[in-house]
Amino acid sequence: MSACEETRLRLLDYRRGLLPPAADETVRAHLDRCEDCAREDAAEQALTEVLEHRLPQHPAPLWLKRRLAAAHPAAPSPRVRARRWRPALAAGAVVAALAVAVVLVRPAAPPGIDGGPAVAREAVNDHLRIVEPGRALDVLSDDVHRVRPWFAGRLDFAPVVPFGGDAEFPLRGGAIERFLDRRAAVFVYGRRLHTISLVVFRADGLPAGDAAAPPGLLVVRGFNVMLWRAGDLGYALVSDLNPGELRALARRLDARAPAP
Repeated sequence: MSACEETRLRLLDYRRGLLPPAADETVRAHLDRCEDCAREDAAEQALTEVLEHRLPQHPAPLWLKRRLAAAHPAAPSPRVRARRWRPALAAGAVVAALAVAVVLVRPAAPPGIDGGPAVAREAVNDHLRIVEPGRALDVLSDDVHRVRPWFAGRLDFAPVVPFGGDAEFPLRGGAIERFLDRRAAVFVYGRRLHTISLVVFRADGLPAGDAAAPPGLLVVRGFNVMLWRAGDLGYALVSDLNPGELRALARRLDARAPAP
């Protein structure tokens, strides 16, 4: 893997202050000398600025504040980084970020609106980040025995996935995404031209489904979502694949899933 590829894979954690000191310094030094990677970083900074400062802010309703306060402990805010701003690179990035961000910000909705619970909506958000044009997976492999060990040391749990892909649903690789207040493993499968994300996360404190019940199907913003829980882990299967085929993959991942 080239220095540029490795740096771009680390940009998200770098901006959030999640890298160890040595890795943090390595990324910072690379950005100072590489114009292409600096341009990528400037675009991400522009999008963050648009989302946080330039778009309308909608106050959270009282029911949501109470629900979040009861369900999740307060998490520290990501470390804000002060770095040189490159005006020539940032101008075009801000315009592009505005075009993307306009469709992302909207008032909070009460439970039951927008197709499902917060866990399902967050799973769709992770899936959209995975299929974003130009996004590269953190690990590319069709071998689950290479993908699963890659997460060791990068998460505070070991993701358990009993299905490593087959001719119908080949494994493409994996990535790490933020999932509400925690980090999650994402295993990415394919089906013809469709991309399927399996999000695996710690289920403590989250309504990830009944551990004794088979996965149910939800529709969130046009995507089909199946949620279930096994032990301490929660699972969310997301795709624009039709429900029958998604259930077929769910049965490979969890024997309790209903037949297509």
